[in-house]
Parts: sequence; structure tokens; C-alpha cells
Amino acid sequence: MGVKATELRKGTVIEQDGDLWLITEYMHHTPGNLRAIIHTKMKSLRTGSTRDMRLGSGDVLEVAFLDKKSCEYLYKESSGGYVFMDSETYEQFTLADDLVGDKMPYVKENTSCVVTFHGTSAIGVELPAAVVLEVIEADPAVRGNTATNVKKDAVVETGLKIRVPIFISKGEKVKIRTEDGEFLGRVND
Repeated sequence: MGVKATELRKGTVIEQDGDLWLITEYMHHTPGNLRAIIHTKMKSLRTGSTRDMRLGSGDVLEVAFLDKKSCEYLYKESSGGYVFMDSETYEQFTLADDLVGDKMPYVKENTSCVVTFHGTSAIGVELPAAVVLEVIEADPAVRGNTATNVKKDAVVETGLKIRVPIFISKGEKVKIRTEDGEFLGRVND
């Protein structure tokens, strides 16, 4: 389906040069009496490489048709891939580490996720805005550190290293923003 460059937005996936490109930045610029120029920054969903593209307002691009399915994350293979199972058909498939590796520290085994497909190929995982994970390792609080916003290092059950306030201890559950790994709060069961 062809779409004009002015209708593109951040997060849109387009097909170009036999690859899928995610638009990560979009800026519409109209300098004085000149024609509009659209500057985009795109990331390849297959290789992870990025590139800048300059478009005119009349340029037409092909938007990719993506399908989203509810799947369950099963385990990480020794070769580095992540194994998922379709919740409806129970079919298992593997996503490569380079496609989803930066997102997987937020996901525990046997957790439901939304997986994005292009045709029959799985190309990515969508995470919820925040996840709840248990702290398995935390530095002890230093006596006298009572200033506001003092943080210490902690490791959660998936192996993710985060910064938490000094009052958080081992065994507590914390809420973490998946966009940047920021501590959001303590969770009581």
C-alpha cells in the first residue's frame, strides 16, 4: 500500500530495497518559500543498521503489512536465539538475538508477549510499558546516604542491571519501565 511521505509517522514500518525499515525519527521542514522536506531516520528490522532519508512531500513509499500475535516466551537457546510459542496454534519459532536481544532482559520465561510478523517471519517483540521483576541482588545501603534520589545498583531475576533507591533490598518486587529501564516503584503482592 503506497503512502505519501507527509502521512508517515514515527513507528511506521516501510518496505524498501527488499528490507523492512522502522521510522525512528520524523521531521517535516518547510524552509521559507521552498517546498516541504521530510527528514527521516530509519532502522533496518533485519540487520539493525540505520540510515537517514530525505523525502519530498510528493514521494510515495510502500508501508509494510504487519500482523501481531499473542505468543509465550519459552526459553533462550544456547546458540543465542529466543524461542516463542504461538498461543493459538502452539507452533514454536525462534527470534534471533540481534532482532530482540535488547528487549529480552525485561521478559521472564513463560511470559505472554505480542510478537510482530511480516508474512510468516517473526520480526520483533512488543513489550508492555512496564514490567514487574524481583530483585535478586542489591548493593547494601551505605549509612549516611540519606539525600533524596540516592540510587544503588541492583540485578533483577532476568539478569537485567538497574538503578534503584537505597531502600530496595533483595527479594522485593519492583516495577521497571521497559523503554529505558527506569525504576518506577516498589510492588507489594
